Amino acid sequence: MGRLRLRRPRGAAEMVSAALVGLAGLVLLVRTAAAVVGAVMDAWPVLPALALIAGAVAAWRTRQASVRRLRDRARSAVFHLALTQFDAMDDRRFEYALRDLLIRDGWSARRVGGGGDQAADVIGEQDRFGRIVVQAKHTRVGGKVGSSVMYAVKGTAGPAHGADHAVVITNGSFTRDAREWGDRHGVHWVDREKLRRWAETGAALHELLGLPARARANRFRRAA
Repeated sequence: MGRLRLRRPRGAAEMVSAALVGLAGLVLLVRTAAAVVGAVMDAWPVLPALALIAGAVAAWRTRQASVRRLRDRARSAVFHLALTQFDAMDDRRFEYALRDLLIRDGWSARRVGGGGDQAADVIGEQDRFGRIVVQAKHTRVGGKVGSSVMYAVKGTAGPAHGADHAVVITNGSFTRDAREWGDRHGVHWVDREKLRRWAETGAALHELLGLPARARANRFRRAA
């Protein structure tokens, strides 16, 4: 197929027609430019206000980030525990220690462990993240938590406690099956290393576990 080539106007009539087309294009371009300039001039009083609002938002975000950093440092300085302290505790003291750490992180937490606790030793509430259910497993150094604990927590976190998040915490470790099952089914786990980071360094539990904000539908509630 041949290339399209433009033919130069021939004769006075064609030259006049070409000039008129060019003039129409020029008029359209001028009108478009005028409209753009007019829109900018109309919006001119608004632009400084928008810039001021954007600057205020940026300053507010910077201040919020600074406040969070100061709060995190203050939180860590107020309350922290060493792994050796956890190891020396009994089951009850371990549960109270986990409750206190949640309170340090900004949760409204209470210990509920005991007979008939339905796989919940500590329950915490927070506006952003909702409700967390903690199953505490205090072990001797070197002890491991198995999959059966994960099954129990998964089965009761939503139906019995209305939880948005469930976590099993131990001063020991977890079997590989327990970790993998928990990861697949949304039951978080905190082993000895994560416990150290939470309790000793002051990292918040919800940050350590990457907990999402409260979902509209409860993730543990079984469908009817």
